[in-house]
Amino acid sequence: MASPRRSPDPSGSPVLADRILLPFRVFAQVEASAGILLFAFAVFALVWANSSFGSSYEELFGTYVRVGFGDAEIYKPLLLWINDGLMAVFFLLVGLEIKRELLSGELSSPRKAALPFFAAVGGMALPAALFLALNMGGAGESGWGIPMATDIAFALAVITALGPRVPLSLKVFLTAVAIVDDLGAVLVIALFYTSDVSSQALVVAASAFIGLVMVNRAGFRSFLPYGLLGLVLWVAVLKSGVHATVAGVLLAMTIPATPDVEPDGFDTPLEILEHGLHPWVAYLILPLFALANAGVTFAGEAVPGAMPITLGIVLGLVVGKPIGIAVFSWIAVRFGFADLPHGASWAQVWGVGVLCGIGFTMSLFIGGLAFEDPGFLRASKIGILGASAVAGILGAALLARTRNAPMSEA
Repeated sequence: MASPRRSPDPSGSPVLADRILLPFRVFAQVEASAGILLFAFAVFALVWANSSFGSSYEELFGTYVRVGFGDAEIYKPLLLWINDGLMAVFFLLVGLEIKRELLSGELSSPRKAALPFFAAVGGMALPAALFLALNMGGAGESGWGIPMATDIAFALAVITALGPRVPLSLKVFLTAVAIVDDLGAVLVIALFYTSDVSSQALVVAASAFIGLVMVNRAGFRSFLPYGLLGLVLWVAVLKSGVHATVAGVLLAMTIPATPDVEPDGFDTPLEILEHGLHPWVAYLILPLFALANAGVTFAGEAVPGAMPITLGIVLGLVVGKPIGIAVFSWIAVRFGFADLPHGASWAQVWGVGVLCGIGFTMSLFIGGLAFEDPGFLRASKIGILGASAVAGILGAALLARTRNAPMSEA
């Protein structure tokens, strides 16, 4: 059987290659360190929730906070201010990353996008199918979107810890797969995890979005009009019944991606905003989200119908993710749609697929949308945390063993 084709080196020039890859290196470093912080806050949340002070955990994040006045008032528990408010900023960053990758990154051409696209589709479809195989027609059916997700911060933290044993091209591939995965998660949230819709609020949201597009077309580079209209968009989407975090992605799509002056060295507003938001999201918003959402209590009575939820998530993330990613990647390479990452073997692609089973942030987020019943939500969190831990350990072990792997045949 013929050897698999591999992507060419990013550049024949080391200096040019360093310039091209510098934004990714910075992004990966922030995500890797953020993954460690995310892990620490998740562990702290688990310890807190299961300690003698566990009641204070529930009381803190269940405390209602009122913002605004009259009809413009928003009255929500602290947990939802984090999940609906702060996470909208996270989704704004996700949207900026998606837009950048589509315009100039690993998704900017059909050839570049083919491998991560195929891999992500397989890594979303098979986990959802395996979950539904255990939960179709049951009380947990609505959780099918939970095992579709990949946590880029955790996954990059693990793969970065392995150092030069993993080629940079494989880290870029992992990031591209996770970004396509995020795009799929946004679509799933918008289409399938939406409550009763308010047409009046949707009209306001549509008007705000049209205003953002017009501001972009008019050539505005100041963030002020985008911020003001983005706030209106967020409130309107929140009131509409569509999840508020979708507003972050819509806002990101309107941020200008071209500089005022064309010569090299001038960052675009999109890049400036992405670089500015990234540390805040990585070191504040995501750790707060982990603290507020990862505190599942292990003590308690079993809820009828909850066990298939936990098993479906574990099966989807630990088994479905790597198989889906590996098989669909093989299809893309075998039929000439894409090339393997430069210097990577199929064993390493399999290892990345296992690492993509670390769901955590997005899985917890979708779980909160899928289940209102506390018992079902608890079962989903146990499945997510357990599966993510297993995927991280197995993925690291597999990639560590492939450091001297030859270029295997397809």
